[in-house]
Amino acid sequence: MGPPALHRAVLGYDEVVSRLGSEMLLLNIARSQADLPLHFTAAVSIAATFNWTAAGGVLGSFTGGTDPNQVGQFNLGASASENPTFSIVPVAGREFTSRILTPLRDKVYEFLIFQGLRIDRVMRLMGHGIELQRPDGSFDRFVLNDPRVREEYEEFRRIALHLRWLNDNRRLFVTTIRFEETLAERPADNPPTTSEITEAIGMKLTWRRRRNGTHVLKRKVAGRVAVTNYDLDTIPNEERRELNDFADKNPSNFTLLHIKAGYPGGDWPMFGGIKLRSFASIIEFVANGISKRPEYDVQIDPRTGGVDENPRSVLEILVTKSPPDDEKRSVNFRGEYYSIGNTGWDRRNFIILSMIYQSTVTDLRGVGIPITISK
Repeated sequence: MGPPALHRAVLGYDEVVSRLGSEMLLLNIARSQADLPLHFTAAVSIAATFNWTAAGGVLGSFTGGTDPNQVGQFNLGASASENPTFSIVPVAGREFTSRILTPLRDKVYEFLIFQGLRIDRVMRLMGHGIELQRPDGSFDRFVLNDPRVREEYEEFRRIALHLRWLNDNRRLFVTTIRFEETLAERPADNPPTTSEITEAIGMKLTWRRRRNGTHVLKRKVAGRVAVTNYDLDTIPNEERRELNDFADKNPSNFTLLHIKAGYPGGDWPMFGGIKLRSFASIIEFVANGISKRPEYDVQIDPRTGGVDENPRSVLEILVTKSPPDDEKRSVNFRGEYYSIGNTGWDRRNFIILSMIYQSTVTDLRGVGIPITISK
């Protein structure tokens, strides 16, 4: 009995924790829609004790009697018990609040795209808007991802589709800007010593000798994240450094955007940055889409090639009086059931929302005192 019961228990507890995470996200979407503060509770540990006992025996007569009513007895007994102990943490405090209110970093955006997620899905969830600059780098205008501002919202959606089309055709690059930076120079008659070269290697630096005989100390820099329609490795090191310097002028929640003329998709050139939301703002945006600020259909730009999907809402949340199908994740809030739209688009985008939550919010060290529940 032991191995099958253990197998069932492990999978069962895993399913419970997974379901709790999904329902917690839905519950906070419902809270946001009702203008209530967000609040999360997470299961941090599960400990279960399993006990199995079994006994059996045969009882018979040893008197040799011939009484037909006297028969042997067969006894078999077994018992099993399971005693789980759950530890949950109400996620609260200054550190947690800071994490859900602080805008997401460009590295999170790059990480999600690197996992193969569609860029328009990630942009529509994470993107607060796009800041566009003129060719000289001065501010031009801001394109807000908000259905209340109709023209800007539609332009944001079209830009997201344009990037999706480029990405589908492998003409888009979402990567960290990497370049070499010069830290020191030495004349030809004063080369670095062996100890200096060894010390530089230990600090991940490199001494190099130029053609004119001088020596330079360089280090490799992994800078900000950029979305481009050209390969950054094909441009000179100095241009990459300047591009990173420009990106560094913006806070860490900006991802550099450079769609350059003369490259695929460059008939719609753009230069600026994608401004990312905080996790709380993402929840609010999804919640507002239920009824307060619903999204709507936006047609693709003529300069963009075809894409295979362009749904109205980035994540549709259904609100019903009766419980939905068992296959859906749902949660009851104030007598109504909140569930995910029954499409592959919505289910996949809910997974992305869960990934963002896991990557930015659920580091539970020091956020509260666990509450233990024993059964």
